[in-house]
Amino acid sequence: MMISDGAEDEEKWLAAGIAGLQQNAFYMHRALDSSNLKDALKYSAQMLSELRTSRLSPHKYYELYMRAFDELRKLEMFFKEESRRGCSIIDLYELVQHAGNILPRLYLLCTVGSVYIKSKEAPAKDVLKDLVEMCRGIQHPVRGLFLRSYLSQVSRDKLPDIGSEYEGDADTVMDAVEFVLQNFTEMNKLWVRMQHQGPAREKEKREKERSELRDLVGKNLHVLSQIEGVDLDIYKETVLPRVLEQVVNCKDELAQYYLMDCIIQVFPDEYHLQTLEILLGACPQLQPSVDIKTVLSRLMERLSNYAASSSEVLPEFLQVQAFAKMSSAIGKVIEAQPDMPIVGAVTLYSSLLTFTLHVHPDRLDYVDQVLGACVKKLSGKGKLEDSKATKQIVALLSAPLEKYNDIVTALKLSNYPRMMEYLDNGTNKVMAIVIIQSIMKNNTCISSADKVEALFELMKGLIKDLDGTSPDELDEEDFKEEQNSVARLIQMLYSEDSEEMLKIICTVRKHIMTGGLKRLPFTVPPLVFSSLKLVRRLQGQDENAPDEEASASPKKIFQILNQTIEALSIVPASELALRLYLQCAEAANDCDLEPVAYEFFTQAYILYEEEIADSKAQVTAIHLIIGTLQRMHVFGVENRDTLTHKATGYSAKLLKKPDQCRAVYACSHLFWSDDQDSIKDGERVLLCLKRALRIANAAQQMSNVTRGSSGSVTLFVEILNNTNTDAAVDAFFASTLRYIQFQKHKGGAIGEKYEPIKVGES
Repeated sequence: MMISDGAEDEEKWLAAGIAGLQQNAFYMHRALDSSNLKDALKYSAQMLSELRTSRLSPHKYYELYMRAFDELRKLEMFFKEESRRGCSIIDLYELVQHAGNILPRLYLLCTVGSVYIKSKEAPAKDVLKDLVEMCRGIQHPVRGLFLRSYLSQVSRDKLPDIGSEYEGDADTVMDAVEFVLQNFTEMNKLWVRMQHQGPAREKEKREKERSELRDLVGKNLHVLSQIEGVDLDIYKETVLPRVLEQVVNCKDELAQYYLMDCIIQVFPDEYHLQTLEILLGACPQLQPSVDIKTVLSRLMERLSNYAASSSEVLPEFLQVQAFAKMSSAIGKVIEAQPDMPIVGAVTLYSSLLTFTLHVHPDRLDYVDQVLGACVKKLSGKGKLEDSKATKQIVALLSAPLEKYNDIVTALKLSNYPRMMEYLDNGTNKVMAIVIIQSIMKNNTCISSADKVEALFELMKGLIKDLDGTSPDELDEEDFKEEQNSVARLIQMLYSEDSEEMLKIICTVRKHIMTGGLKRLPFTVPPLVFSSLKLVRRLQGQDENAPDEEASASPKKIFQILNQTIEALSIVPASELALRLYLQCAEAANDCDLEPVAYEFFTQAYILYEEEIADSKAQVTAIHLIIGTLQRMHVFGVENRDTLTHKATGYSAKLLKKPDQCRAVYACSHLFWSDDQDSIKDGERVLLCLKRALRIANAAQQMSNVTRGSSGSVTLFVEILNNTNTDAAVDAFFASTLRYIQFQKHKGGAIGEKYEPIKVGES
């Protein structure tokens, strides 16, 4: 309620001020129209007296000020006309100083002073010096700020600058600089003083009001940057030191942050680069509460963009040793602020790294140095729990990946993995995913075992459980996505050199075997297929090559694969293991390694017998076994007979009769191969087909018993479609056709079942 009443009162005071101002402005206009100078000065002074109020907030005071400002522009035009008519501007300059109150007097003095400079009856520097000194008479913060803002506004186009019509002697630029700097210094003092006026409970309100007025102070720096005569030397020797002196000495958090940001934004990039040491030297002297990380980050961002704008400016960065100065300054700032939050320090190093990657992309030692400094700052902190800090570390670690588009380059940075140690488990995984995505996006091939070792160390959060966390605690979908990412990564590990590729395979195997049983079904298959690719490359290699233990050979790889796949049976993932054993057997077949192929088949059969109990899984498995065995050519008669009879026996023991039938007639293909003369046993083919037919009959009879119908003839048709065309089975084929014809002629319910079957003339 009190706030509401205060706002209402303020509106009333503003309305009263505007009314008084407008009334006096009316009489002033009448005096101006009748060229009555005395009355014009009288009413203008009374009009400006409305600005003496202390009741208005800066926001409301600004409204009143702008109305007065508009009226003063009209008064200035009148003074110009009077000057042209022959009125002495010097006399006018002295006349306005007789105004009763100091604030109206100084506004009128600034207005006449503007005309005085324009008349060139006195050097601009003398008039400006007089005005800026006289304005010290107003020490009330708000009134003083607006008065000096008015002085800055009316004088900005009348500074004695090089090329200006008001240019004076050789030191003319220094006079202009001195005027602006003095006005800036006084305005900043008034601005800072606002913070210390009024009760402590209104501190927040005062900070808000000060924030609204900051641009009045900052405009002076903008005016300085626009002075043509301010070259690098003047900026370096005079402007920057004087401004920084005021910034440091004011010891005010809001002022220091805003003014440092202003300096960075308004002055040219090349000036910042050449005065880097001076600018950075002020940073550790600022108040600890100043958000220096944002200030420095913006400075580095500007310089990074400057470096990216043209390659011609890069030598300047080397010449001034920009990286060394930036790195040193950040170290000093962090040292000077021991209470700086971790997120602040990491943000600074992240900005420094971005700067380094833009300016010195070829200097990996600089990049590693930044990471090392950050590691040093974080030492002893353990895994960070601050989400903002970990987010900045992810940004820090992602920057080299985005710049180089190559994880191999990042792996050369010794401090890169040390930085990842400070990430919590969840963020560690996020960073590992970022690394994998970078590899996939840029199609990066990791071609050495050492790099693979380093890469998997970075990604250990995905490959194994950290700090006792169990994969069971994770979301199932997230876990699958993570492990699929690892699987895709394994496919990107490749070397043309067979020896190196074998080392890569062994390195990957070492890491994934420590990942826990739940991860193996995702990570073992890509490793197996990557190993089989190497086997294909080594086909035809002389198996009796010397030093076989040390060199890559199919036999050695198959030994590794056997041990690797064996781990899947513990998971258990028997069906997957069986598929992989059969894939390895087929590869061994292509390498003409009969004992190896037989061993893989043996392992597959053991899995089938001992681990696969589900009937559907058994059906799938037996067809995989039969299909793979059919493509094998490496086995001798004895081994092939053993495996074939085993497969046929498994087929006949399936739970469902239709499944038995299909598996048995599929086995018939194992006894006949057009490509191999040794595998053409028509008698056994016929036995398989007869056995399949008996099973089909039995299936029909069971259907008749359980459902009251003879069941489908689909199995008979499938047997026909899968029958070999050898002469030895012609009799069987003809007999089957006669049986179908017999059933069709017989008629009745059974005959109707056979009616749709179209049988050609035999």
